[in-house]
Amino acid sequence: MPRLSDHPPRLTAAALTAALIAALLVLLPGSAAQAAPVLLSQGRPVTASSQENAGTPASAAVDGDNATRWSSQFADPQWIQVDLGTPALLSQVVLRWETAYAKAYRIELSTDGAAWSTAYSTTSATGAVATHDIAGTARYVRVYGTQRATQWGYSLFEFQVFGTSGSGPALPGGGDLGPNVIVFDPSTPNIQGRLDEVFRQQESAQFGSGRYQFLFKPGTYNGLNAQIGFYTSISGLGLSPDDTTINGDVTVDAGWFGGNATQNFWRSAENLALNPVNGTDRWAVSQAAPFRRMHVKGGLNLAPDGFGWASGGYIADSRIDAQVGNYSQQQWYTRDSSIGSWGNGVWNQVFSGVQGAPAQSFPNPPYTTLDTTPVSREKPFLYLDGSEYKVFVPAKRENARGTSWGNGAPQGTSLPLSRFYVVKPGTTAATMNQALAQGLHLLFTPGVHHVDQTLRVNRADTVVLGLGLATLVPDNGVTAMKVADIDGVRLAGFLIDAGPVDSPSLLEVGPAGTTTDHGANPTTVQDVFVRVGGAGPGRADVGMVINNHDTIVDHTWIWRADHGDGVGWETNRADYGFRVNGDDVLATGLFVEHFNKYDVQWNGERGRTVFYQNEKAYDAPDQAAIQNGSTKGYAAYKVADSVTVHEGWGLGSYCYYNVDPTIRQDHGFQAPVKPGVKFHDLLVVSLGGKGQYEHVINTTGAPTSGTSTTPSTVVSFP
Repeated sequence: MPRLSDHPPRLTAAALTAALIAALLVLLPGSAAQAAPVLLSQGRPVTASSQENAGTPASAAVDGDNATRWSSQFADPQWIQVDLGTPALLSQVVLRWETAYAKAYRIELSTDGAAWSTAYSTTSATGAVATHDIAGTARYVRVYGTQRATQWGYSLFEFQVFGTSGSGPALPGGGDLGPNVIVFDPSTPNIQGRLDEVFRQQESAQFGSGRYQFLFKPGTYNGLNAQIGFYTSISGLGLSPDDTTINGDVTVDAGWFGGNATQNFWRSAENLALNPVNGTDRWAVSQAAPFRRMHVKGGLNLAPDGFGWASGGYIADSRIDAQVGNYSQQQWYTRDSSIGSWGNGVWNQVFSGVQGAPAQSFPNPPYTTLDTTPVSREKPFLYLDGSEYKVFVPAKRENARGTSWGNGAPQGTSLPLSRFYVVKPGTTAATMNQALAQGLHLLFTPGVHHVDQTLRVNRADTVVLGLGLATLVPDNGVTAMKVADIDGVRLAGFLIDAGPVDSPSLLEVGPAGTTTDHGANPTTVQDVFVRVGGAGPGRADVGMVINNHDTIVDHTWIWRADHGDGVGWETNRADYGFRVNGDDVLATGLFVEHFNKYDVQWNGERGRTVFYQNEKAYDAPDQAAIQNGSTKGYAAYKVADSVTVHEGWGLGSYCYYNVDPTIRQDHGFQAPVKPGVKFHDLLVVSLGGKGQYEHVINTTGAPTSGTSTTPSTVVSFP
């Protein structure tokens, strides 16, 4: 153990210069120094995880004396924490490190000393005097060191926190959910009329601005047919689906589009029990239309009336007592559910953790069946506890099979609505960030929400939940949302729509280069959809980026628009759809389509995907536009050459090059040939002969040909 003299205190040249400038500013009359933020930390109560000896207490780091210091024991991690006495609006933290400095550390904020958010983090610090501009409201500030730069502990001459005492009135939690959240109880008059009114508005409003959420209080409702149009969600408010029973139907059909359901996007049903009038409910949807936590006391028909085409879809945590009729659905993924039976399949039907699922038989019939789901955690949902709204946050399950709610009370935690900031259209991004910094969760009400600065989720276990397909639009080319290197964030139930100014990304989970293990409490991204173009001009370099290790992406549709407004090869340019840099990331129900280059780039180790659906960009003008060096086209799903372990089950890619039908794709999938890289049940399809694939994966698999729309399949690779 070193003596104090082993680490003589010294100031760097930069520190001496800063001190001289500060002294001169004090002496100059009228200088700007008088408007500088206040030093809030000096002399305040301070605690630390440890101290090296009696001569290096935590209090020495906030005493204003550059000759004294705090130093910790020689182990990772360590922390030092100051109590400012009252919440303050913070602007800057200055760390004056001794020789024994932190290479990796976080600056964390808290309003209560228990829940912490990350205001700054680094893994490549160089010591000396480090000045960090931060933003947030907090009473407690701590430096949390995770990697020492030397064999010694962590040692700070001064830990200085600057800001303004008193941050003004705190933002309120809870409150009114707004006019587009429509709440029914069994005594509400004319429920059917209200359902029909919204459906008339939303039935064909594919790119409209209307957003609606129907909420049914626990009880029994008779004789209803809730037809669900675009941007409409229907949910029960019980803790169990069986708490809210509709003797009737929740219906999606395709009359608006001539019986073709391939554009029935952006809608949802959740947390209800149904007794269908004719014994079978109809849910004829395609992408971004989840059917979650539902109990159908009968059968479920996934095809439109007349059995026209459909291109869905997703079921999770649901029980369907009788048969699920797939009929014309090209692909479907069902997770952690119970079904009476499954009928028919077109190209790619995938099941994981489903009681009653058909046996593994790909490609004929095209069933890929996993007995369990490796890791899952159901989507948070709003419910009523008596008369109080709460959000239930389900617990993580490993190797799950069947629903989370079938055997007694579901496992998880409840959060009162008072702990959420209720975001309504017109709320500024600055206010949303203030709410997050204050320690509130976010509940987005139905509507289109513009954000002119990145929403920063810096507190572990934060819930960001959308109702009625709430939509975020980044202005001025910002990234709509970024999650810090923290545990347990839940993002669920919203759409991010690219703006006309190119964004580097639309959603980022974790900073680049993180090394933190989040396996015990992973972040989940569920029913979070990304769109570039369609509703108007939109551009982004990449749709969604996952940097944090152990993240679960459970049902997403990341879509570069092939129809609508603002659509064209360069008009809604977006080269990459989904990029994974983190290790141990799991995707369950991954839909990514039409990007200019790679739809999926997987760079992290030990990634897993259960079900993938892709269409290559329709609008490539010619072969040269998609040429990737000597390779014809960019793969729909590329695993980086450096990856040694990766696995996927039930993955399909389709091409429909309608601008130049002569385009050839070398393959749909590209991966290194290594023992730990494995794929099961792959297929590629040429839709009507508009373009062709030479192979399925790398140089394996037969080419597609002609106009018969017949899949080319590979059961196992390598």
